[in-house]
Amino acid sequence: MGPAEKSWRRSPTRRRAVQALAGFCAASPAAQLDPLRDHARVKALAELESSFDFEAVAHAKVPRAAFNYTAYGTESEFTLRRNREAFDWVKLVPDAIGGGEVRTSTELLGMSLAYPILISPTAAQAALHPEGEAAMHQGATAANTVMIVSNVSSFPISRIAAAAAGPLWFQLYPKREPEDNRAVLEEAQAAGCKAIVVTVDQQAAYFERPLHDRHLGSGGPPRRSRGAPANPYRVDESRMWYHWKLFDQIRPYIKVPVVIKGILTAEDARLAIEHGLDAVYVSNHGGRALDYSPSTIEVLPEIADAVGGRAPVLFDSGIRRGSDILKALALGASAVCLGRVPRWGLAAYGSQGVQRVLEILQAELAQSMASTGRRSIGAISRSLVTTDFP
Repeated sequence: MGPAEKSWRRSPTRRRAVQALAGFCAASPAAQLDPLRDHARVKALAELESSFDFEAVAHAKVPRAAFNYTAYGTESEFTLRRNREAFDWVKLVPDAIGGGEVRTSTELLGMSLAYPILISPTAAQAALHPEGEAAMHQGATAANTVMIVSNVSSFPISRIAAAAAGPLWFQLYPKREPEDNRAVLEEAQAAGCKAIVVTVDQQAAYFERPLHDRHLGSGGPPRRSRGAPANPYRVDESRMWYHWKLFDQIRPYIKVPVVIKGILTAEDARLAIEHGLDAVYVSNHGGRALDYSPSTIEVLPEIADAVGGRAPVLFDSGIRRGSDILKALALGASAVCLGRVPRWGLAAYGSQGVQRVLEILQAELAQSMASTGRRSIGAISRSLVTTDFP
């Protein structure tokens, strides 16, 4: 090698090029997601101590588009942030006096649950892990938790049900013509689903974060193609037509309890009971429905009062810790549902990640119950919290 070649080899330009190449390779999705083994640059499963730890590992392991699909909310994401921040406005009243074992079991729609916790229906889980909803079901079963399967899952309900022996519910995005809902409802019940959750809370799917991501050349997770709206306002007509008579129309196809998901007002809760629905599910789709709507924990007490014990009240959006679960139960929820948290577990470590993150929240719930002197789910009441909602 001559002097010129040696000079070129040691030049800053070459060093910068090598550094840039190394940085590109380290940041690429191929380097982040090794199909054979986990990288040592992220924590091992046993090292994760809270749900927030799983979020960081999920971020490190999956491509940007897949992580953002789980993370984002609609438009400015105000409601997404408010869902989480509102838990800070609910304080627990400590009362450690009075010993005894903490019992977390409860009954819900005729089912015995080890914990008042379910997994919310969320779509396209194969974007987070190759086994997708099947692995989620396996992890949920190992953690004694009911999974609600999304109508837009990566795999057929029969494959998901066969992956584990635990109980399943099914979530439906209803179609305008009643008969068009029949096949999917019958398939879900044939697979053993114990309840049907009808979603009415995501009125329009418009998310700014993936619109920005598309300029970075990263595609999103698989989505159903409905074609362009027939109007210039981005309004998806497939979700803007809901009416109460829908439930009367689809009832003949359903032999299990029916839950309405997406209730945010006391008036709608009362109407749901009047229309014979078996449970009310308080949700704003994790901040993915209507921006600047209230957080679910803010409206939960008035909805629980409107229901008045005539039906169970389910709750989701913003839960990250066991203390959050206790706050929701104290304000009137019969059980809570977790959306993003088990998705982080799935992305981080597959079915074992799902199991572990659920077990962490279960343990945190039991600890919070013990610290507030509530030794059973039935002993939880509004007296163990104070609220300071704006």
